[in-house]
Amino acid sequence: MPAQPPEQPAQPPPPLVTLHLWTVPPRAVPFAVGRMVLDRVLLARTPGARFHKLLGTGDGRTFTVRDADPLRWAALVAWDSAADAAAFERSATARAWRRAASETLRVQLRPLSSRGRWSGREPFGPPARAPHTGPVASVTRARLRPGRALSFWRAVPPVAAELRTVPGLRFAVGLGEAPLGYQGTFSLWESADALSGFAHRGPAHRDVMVRTPREGWYAEELFARFAVERLEGTVDGRTP
Repeated sequence: MPAQPPEQPAQPPPPLVTLHLWTVPPRAVPFAVGRMVLDRVLLARTPGARFHKLLGTGDGRTFTVRDADPLRWAALVAWDSAADAAAFERSATARAWRRAASETLRVQLRPLSSRGRWSGREPFGPPARAPHTGPVASVTRARLRPGRALSFWRAVPPVAAELRTVPGLRFAVGLGEAPLGYQGTFSLWESADALSGFAHRGPAHRDVMVRTPREGWYAEELFARFAVERLEGTVDGRTP
């Protein structure tokens, strides 16, 4: 089994988190793959980027490599300040993606609550809940135990089908750090009530929640909720 990443001490919640979603034409797929490698280095050197992940995407129906979408890529960054996030938009990384992309979506987020860890860290602050009225976003992420992956993949399709019928869902996409073993989602909702309705009242999702501790699917997991402060751009021809 691979070594567990060391746990880092919790920091206060970042004042701002951004999700960039870039859709590229087929001819730009080699560019996107190359940027995924290069931008890991550049983001690590970006002032104020306290936590960052460059991510592939998929439709989230099975959370296997079959879901992967080579035309859509993402960056999730927790910032020390709004000024640092604004400066990134003028960086070589952001400019290169904008030139190559046929569509871009930028979502500006403020952490409301977070439970769990990502790469041994609590990137969105220690667990805490804050009241909010208005649209919200959810990020889920899990590192699967290799011996439990098949059981998890069998449980996913009913949840994915249920998600797409829930009132209040504005947009959802699967996220992955690697083709297998590192699974996640990003979703936008009309309200916290709509998100809670899916999380706690959808029968397929409830079943997975009950089974998770019993099955021991995850070596590491994180569930975070955010206030949506700003949306810029489009995905699939519309602003979600």
